[in-house]
Amino acid sequence: MELNPLTRLSDNEQMFVQEVEKFAAATVKPKVHEMDESEVMAKPIIDGLFEMGLMGIEVPEEFGGAGGTFFMSILAIEALAKVDPSVSVLCDVQNTLVNNIFLRWGTTEQKKKYLSRLTSKDVGSYCLTEPNSGSDAFAMKARAYDEGSHWRLEGKKIFITNAKEANIFVVFANVNPDAGYKGITAFVCERGMPGFSVGKKEVKLGIRASSTCEVLLDNVKVPKENVVGEVGKGYKISIETLNEGRIGIAAQMLGLAQGAHAGAMTYARQRQQFGKELRDFQGVQFDLAEMATQIEAAKLMVYNAARLKDAGMPFVKEAAMAKLYAGNVAEEVASRALEIYGGYGFIKEFPAEKFYRDAKIGKLYEGTSNMQKATIFKLIDGQMK
Repeated sequence: MELNPLTRLSDNEQMFVQEVEKFAAATVKPKVHEMDESEVMAKPIIDGLFEMGLMGIEVPEEFGGAGGTFFMSILAIEALAKVDPSVSVLCDVQNTLVNNIFLRWGTTEQKKKYLSRLTSKDVGSYCLTEPNSGSDAFAMKARAYDEGSHWRLEGKKIFITNAKEANIFVVFANVNPDAGYKGITAFVCERGMPGFSVGKKEVKLGIRASSTCEVLLDNVKVPKENVVGEVGKGYKISIETLNEGRIGIAAQMLGLAQGAHAGAMTYARQRQQFGKELRDFQGVQFDLAEMATQIEAAKLMVYNAARLKDAGMPFVKEAAMAKLYAGNVAEEVASRALEIYGGYGFIKEFPAEKFYRDAKIGKLYEGTSNMQKATIFKLIDGQMK
């Protein structure tokens, strides 16, 4: 695998990106405003993601997937986010979290049963966060009780992405609170199981078409064969999947920044003031140039982390750095792009205000910016010893 230059794509990767961009332009873009206003992900878009093979990019062909690489997942997430970060994160969670769990820790039977559905028709959801368990993920209160023939789950999850659309849920619960994080275990739940329900859908500042809901566990009976990995090893699954998920969120923020920048570039060619196009003013030129530089730096960091992961090399530090930096870049670029539009940037007729609202989540979910800093410091401090 050629790792340098990092942004060089193979012919297959270039063709793949072009197809995703065509889909985003033809199918996603016409519905962006409507979905943002209604806070609903359009079903034709979800169907299109499955038809394009974008909901099982890394999954082997034997389970119905595209048999691609993690890097290809990152390219798809980036390309979709240029048009709508809400659609991008739906694809992101499916690939980097849910599918990833089954690929790495699922039994052969679980892979056959669930991956075939996740690649063809069923959206997946990753259920970790609780009301008092956010950055401190292992403070979870959800319980799992061994009742011989099955497990019984009780508890409440919040801020669960894709929950409204999902049929397959990977739920983390503690089988032995006295053991602390060593009691945490991953279970597969399905919509329709008695006692399992999706609760309130949150009204959000940004990525409004992406559903974020409560998941309620009221004495849910889960078959013994629905434990993913080993009992008590759910903490390992959650940590390692989120390490990869950080790169996905970084790619989402990278794509968002590119979408905001491209819109500002186009507007700067169309808008005239004092008899000149905006792009003829040096101040505007400098802003757009600096934004482009930040985007290129973020791309190098995101691609580097993804390439390292695919090469089987250590990538946790690079993933945290990529998410931290890309989140910062997305917020700054979206803000500066909005300002280039002037007053038009503040109204919904133009895309700038949506990119600006969508950008904030990049510093919050799948590990806040401060949690990324803590991870980075721990790793660089360890290198000094």
